Amino acid sequence: MAFQMAELARLLPGQDETQVPAGLDYVVFDATQPADNVLTAERVALGRKLYFDVRLSADGSVSCATCHDVTRGFTDQRPTSEGIGGQVGKRNAPTTMNVALLQTLFWDGRSPSLDHQATQPVLNPIEMGHPDGDAAVRAIAGDPDYQQQFQAAYGREVNYLDIGRALGAFERTLVFMDSPFRRFLQGDASAISAEAREGWRLFNEEGRCVTCHPLNTGNPFGTDNRFHNIGVSASQQDFESLAATALRALAEDPSEQKLDELALGTDLGELGRFMVTRNRSDIGNFRTPILANIGITAPYMHDGTMPTLWDVVDHYNKGGEANLYLDGGVEALALSDRQIDDLVAFLFSMTDDRFAAQNDAAMAAQRAAAATERRFRDTALAMRGKLTFEDRITGQ
Repeated sequence: MAFQMAELARLLPGQDETQVPAGLDYVVFDATQPADNVLTAERVALGRKLYFDVRLSADGSVSCATCHDVTRGFTDQRPTSEGIGGQVGKRNAPTTMNVALLQTLFWDGRSPSLDHQATQPVLNPIEMGHPDGDAAVRAIAGDPDYQQQFQAAYGREVNYLDIGRALGAFERTLVFMDSPFRRFLQGDASAISAEAREGWRLFNEEGRCVTCHPLNTGNPFGTDNRFHNIGVSASQQDFESLAATALRALAEDPSEQKLDELALGTDLGELGRFMVTRNRSDIGNFRTPILANIGITAPYMHDGTMPTLWDVVDHYNKGGEANLYLDGGVEALALSDRQIDDLVAFLFSMTDDRFAAQNDAAMAAQRAAAATERRFRDTALAMRGKLTFEDRITGQ
């Protein structure tokens, strides 16, 4: 953990928590501050300590930083994450960078706020495994430093809800938006390469990425904060059967803890947003992720099945995995290999300058991997994007 803390100090040296982070509009920054948990130095310091504390797990082996490693793009760079006792969940750990900009949390949006979300892994039997909030409190309440810090931050003794609030306060400081692409948006055409500029054009035109990933000076994050079925791993799922099983399970126990356990630890999690809303239109829907720093947060998608951004674009290029609930906007794109390369170059331009070396290394590694394996590529399906609608449905 010492190495992670040193890296965090490099990334955020002498940060004033009350100031707007570089690359973020002050109006957006103000909107991220909940009225009952406005950022203060004391709350951020407490949350920082909690983020790295393995005592928040039942066996003292896992902290927030285990799955959201500062040196790995605030992820664990695993397809799906490992919790206490070597248990492996069903979901990829999203980065904790820029999570303050999300309207709901988790891949399925089952948590309404960052402060609430921060408490859920502590009780999940796969992740950190405390049986209840009181057990988590007991694990740290005897620490004199915590006793003092909770009083300084919230004027109360150590308690479970303030654990979540403090973690939320700290994570709201993890804003990294100062990228070459941001400077490009502000008018510096030389900030990104010619390939990335062509990728930006493709992003908005042939690639149709902007439909779900809006990007402009007012919204440089790259998410619509909505949920979509884009056909990830859909060919492996019997959505109808899973939905029926989920409805029975949630009728027996509708608690948020049960929902959390089912989403992370069972195949029912493949239903995505449906687990939260119980609406058929949400079957297989998952959050549109923020694109800032996407280059350093591989592997991709809710299940971590795509190792590279080339895989991600290949997936979209062929129109995703066909399923009854596929979002209507997901269709074959007929992009060439050169166009795919340009789109990927653009996506890597969205990484904050503080991660420049890591970003370059990630791009080189992903390029090398893509040169040897492209298991999501299907040129025949992708080229259907050149056909007229009539030809596609008649099989011509």
